[in-house]
Order: sequence, then C-alpha cells, then structure tokens
Amino acid sequence: MSITVTTWSLEQTSPADLSPAREPAAEAGVRIVRAEVPSPEFSRFLYTSVGADVSWTDRLVWPHERWQEHLDRPGVETWVAYEHGTPAGYIELERQDDGVVEILYFGLLPAFRGRRIGGHLLTWGIRRAWDQGERLPGQPPTKRVWVHTCSKDGPYALDNYQRRGFRVFDVATATEG
Repeated sequence: MSITVTTWSLEQTSPADLSPAREPAAEAGVRIVRAEVPSPEFSRFLYTSVGADVSWTDRLVWPHERWQEHLDRPGVETWVAYEHGTPAGYIELERQDDGVVEILYFGLLPAFRGRRIGGHLLTWGIRRAWDQGERLPGQPPTKRVWVHTCSKDGPYALDNYQRRGFRVFDVATATEG
C-alpha cells in the first residue's frame, strides 16, 4: 500500500524569531542535560524509543561504528529531557557550513507526550542551536536554524515548530510504498 507523505522544511534566521514555550513548574521535575559523552547505545535507545510509533527507520540499520562516527563529529549535540530522572525525550543538533544548525531529531517518548515537555525541550534546543557558535571554539555565529518534519511525524510536530517561531520555506510531497 502506498501513502502520500508531505515534508515541511522550516527555518529561523534570527534568535529573535524564537517564541519560547513556558517552562514546566519546578515540581514537574523536568530538566534538560547535554549527553556529553558520545554513546551509540544511548543515542540508539533515544532514537528507537521516540521514533518507533512515528516511522523513524533511517538509522535502524546503522551499526555501532556508524553511530559512533556520527556522534563524534564536531557540532553534533544531543540534549536530553528528563522527568524525575527518567529520559523523556531528546533533541539532536548538527552544525553545518556557514553558521547553519539543523535540528536532526526531536521528540518525546510516547509516555511523556502531552505533558508540556515538548515545547520546553524544543525551546531549549533552539537556544542551544543559536548559541552553538559561541560555545564551539573557532565557529562563526549561528545565522540560521532549520528543521524538517513530515506527515508521518506526530500530529503536533508542525504546529509545535511554528509556535516556536519557525517559518515554512519549502513543502514537498512524495509517494512511499
């Protein structure tokens, strides 16, 4: 059976574009921490746990070495949201040429969706994308942050990106299957 998939590419071109989500209350126990030690096992856990029910499949075939190679690249960062010590979701950033940062992956584990963590995690990740040039030695300032999402992602993905200030710059439709 074939399906039609729509992909939206979105961008911010200034830190002022960010419309931040409200932070969860302190008693919610939500904190966001960078996974500073590249761990293929942990990254694969996050990828498969977040993406299993929204058709993330491209990295499932990656062997351990490919995960390690990807995570060791300069400018690749994984930020993990925890709720009371339990991983709730993540955002993965990749620095590209000329001050561009792409949000490669972003999402929550199914049990943590609808708990007001996603907007906060996305806000945090966008801020880290914008300040990445300042944090990484020898890098130019970030001048653009971009992401793509598709109709196979969660039902609130596109809306969440737009509420955080992203603007659509391209739409593509393809048939899969």
